[in-house]
Amino acid sequence: MTVEPLSPGNVSPDSNRLASTWSPKAPLPAPIAEVGVGQVADKIYVVGGTDQQDHAVATTMRYDPALDSWETCHPLPQALHHVAVAELDGLLYAIGGLAANVHIAPQRVVFAYDPKVDRWSEVAPMSIERGSVAAVAFAGKIHVFGGRVSEKVVKMSPPNTPEMLLGIGTVTKHEVYDPAADRWSSSEPLPGPPRDHMGVAVLGDAIHVFGGRINDYSDMLDRHDVFVPRTKTWASAAPLPRPRSAGAFTVLHDRIIYAGGECKPGGEPFTANAFEDVDSYDPSTDTWSALTPLPQGRHAFGAATVDGVAYFAGGALLCGGGASTDLLALTVG
Repeated sequence: MTVEPLSPGNVSPDSNRLASTWSPKAPLPAPIAEVGVGQVADKIYVVGGTDQQDHAVATTMRYDPALDSWETCHPLPQALHHVAVAELDGLLYAIGGLAANVHIAPQRVVFAYDPKVDRWSEVAPMSIERGSVAAVAFAGKIHVFGGRVSEKVVKMSPPNTPEMLLGIGTVTKHEVYDPAADRWSSSEPLPGPPRDHMGVAVLGDAIHVFGGRINDYSDMLDRHDVFVPRTKTWASAAPLPRPRSAGAFTVLHDRIIYAGGECKPGGEPFTANAFEDVDSYDPSTDTWSALTPLPQGRHAFGAATVDGVAYFAGGALLCGGGASTDLLALTVG
């Protein structure tokens, strides 16, 4: 398999690779993929997802980095995968998601989790059903971008696998949730094509949305769009070194970290051809730098940062399916 070379000008060469190290941590209580991952204080939460049979689950698992240990918390009110997670004012929000596979039955629901009482409660839903959105908290509100609406269901028959159904159809929608009013409002839509399976992060006064796909992993994007809420305007930034979707992302040392994704060019479903690439974005220079690759390529996992260490939980080692109990820690510098 041939992978296209990196584009000069938006990524640093290997000779400038930042010093970074991967180390394994305590495995998750159960194999999981297509998860939502978030952080409240110094704890990391893994929410929803799919099990090894690709069934949606409602589990909520909490990791304590100081003890390197897991505990099971109260589950989501319903089983969901491709659910987005964002933290705001000590609460964890689970937003949208899909109730069936593959990419079928998008949901409007939004739940808020209070770790002090270990309880989920339902809040105002989004205006439309969508899963695999990008969600992030900024200045007391939650911004939700794109997502899969699965307005059409088609049959797909990957080589040597049973026939499956696939939900397709994505949007550029951008909604903002105000928890004080328990209300959603519309904002400026994503520029460019509709998409889901994106990365999202806050750096300074801007929200960065990067990567993703239009429908399937064969139409991935390297786009990097930046939204400034103060002016409600979009701008472009350096694209990802390679088009990728369904990777894990977090902010570490004021840089975006984007790891993994699916699938390498020419790859087939249910084969080990997910990306192992790990890239770091520096907003001061508008460039991506390569970090030490993942020990094994993967997608459908999530990440959060605690005390200068980025943690990457779960995920699928195969393109298009699978689940794992892996928890990997990344240190940079």
